[in-house]
Amino acid sequence: MTTQTRILIGSPVCQQPDVLRMFLFSLEKLSTSDMAVHYLFVDDNNDPASSRLLHHFAEKHSGQVEIIRSQEAPSTYSCNETTHIWTDELVWRVASFKNQLIERAKSGGYDGLFLLDSDLLLQPATLETLLASEKDIVSEVFWTSWTPDTLPVPQVWLTDQYTQYEINHRLESISAEEQYLRKYAFYGKLRVPGLYEVGGLGACTLIRRKALESGVNYSRIHNVTFWGEDRHFCIRAVALGFSLFVDTHYPAFHLYRESDFAEATVWMKQIYGSAPLRIKKSPSLAVPAVPTSRPKITLSMVIHNEADKHLAHVLTKHREYIDEAVIIDDGSTDDSAEICHELLKGIPLHLVRNPTPQFTNEVALRKQQWKETISHQPEWIVNMDADEVFEDGFATGVHALLSRQHGDVCCFRLYDMWTESHYREDPYWRAHYVYRPFIVRYRPNLRYLWKEQPLHCGRFPGNIFELPSFLSYYRVKHLGWSSEKIRQEKYARYKLLDPTALYGWKEQYESILDAEPNLVPWRE
Repeated sequence: MTTQTRILIGSPVCQQPDVLRMFLFSLEKLSTSDMAVHYLFVDDNNDPASSRLLHHFAEKHSGQVEIIRSQEAPSTYSCNETTHIWTDELVWRVASFKNQLIERAKSGGYDGLFLLDSDLLLQPATLETLLASEKDIVSEVFWTSWTPDTLPVPQVWLTDQYTQYEINHRLESISAEEQYLRKYAFYGKLRVPGLYEVGGLGACTLIRRKALESGVNYSRIHNVTFWGEDRHFCIRAVALGFSLFVDTHYPAFHLYRESDFAEATVWMKQIYGSAPLRIKKSPSLAVPAVPTSRPKITLSMVIHNEADKHLAHVLTKHREYIDEAVIIDDGSTDDSAEICHELLKGIPLHLVRNPTPQFTNEVALRKQQWKETISHQPEWIVNMDADEVFEDGFATGVHALLSRQHGDVCCFRLYDMWTESHYREDPYWRAHYVYRPFIVRYRPNLRYLWKEQPLHCGRFPGNIFELPSFLSYYRVKHLGWSSEKIRQEKYARYKLLDPTALYGWKEQYESILDAEPNLVPWRE
């Protein structure tokens, strides 16, 4: 008989009711096969409605939940659209709560403590994946814009307070440019699903029994001045001989501010199939009114002999929300250009025809596309290939999304559709695990730089993430793999243009023609 792994899920809770409701809903969706799971909450709430939500959760899961009421004076914790306000007193208050959870996990004989902040939403496979890593201390990644109009960054770091670029040795002199390059290399690595060693972590952390019994805790280390209890936990853990890891297969959603609710709801519906209704809106966190003027959207696209593929469908969908289009016809010998004129009738169309195809030198073609697009003074540029389209509902929501104006680069997940109704998912086809830029607000004063390579150079200049970015939970359907004929053509093209896989991934190229790929149903 197999003994079940005993896990204590613990969280100190001082939370507004609507956020807490989503957090608890997320906990109920966790996959916990072969586990005996119990919950322990430290109720530090100021709002009685939040305390009632915890007790309702306990009644619903009778015998699995314990609630400890904080004996501290009422908390002064508050948050707004700009940030969450943490005082030194609050930090060490939370540290003491986390230490209580650690002690309870030890005395209760649990195999692990899953410590969570109460504003996180978890994907169902999160806990099972963290356990499968067999690491003593491991967090699931999540990404947050800590202040408005800034790039979402991970909650993990490599050294010191929150340094997110590699330092090879203590005396290494690193220029600001090199720091930038190393930091974005770190971000790029974490966007690829995997398990990575880091120097610091927190907020969504599984601590196995070996580490719990070793003495890890969140108490202040008196000769360390780093701010935040997570730093002191991580320093102590490494000093005790434990390595720290982050898993990036199932990123959590951080419901950090009021304006995140709409996208959190979309995310939950996509991940779980449903989302709880909100009870109320906090007047202190009211979302700014959406501007009355509609943002101008320019479609930018390159086409080449697309008449018998997906062009007509794609343009029909795009015309529902765009204000103009700039299209490079790269040497088509079919009716692609005529289809553009017909289906975009009534919308300003700037069509440039290359007499000779340039697709063998992608960076030159992308530079031409960019130059032509910005010559028409765009506001927002939607850069889509001729086989890409947003999911249903995007056309009615995109203007509100862009009107929020909390960044200049909007990133989406792209799904490789292998049929009209299924996308592919396996170790070689996981594009939808990563957020990629598809919409950029044009900033004339930025000096745009390209990745100078003839294949896979990127649809946008390589340095666009110098601009603040944000995520959207609308999805992109990539139709370019959805027929056997197209897959054969692309396979031949990659073998011709990149025979040694210098710019791509050899195993992925070879997997294009797999006879029985793993396919997942697409659900709107």
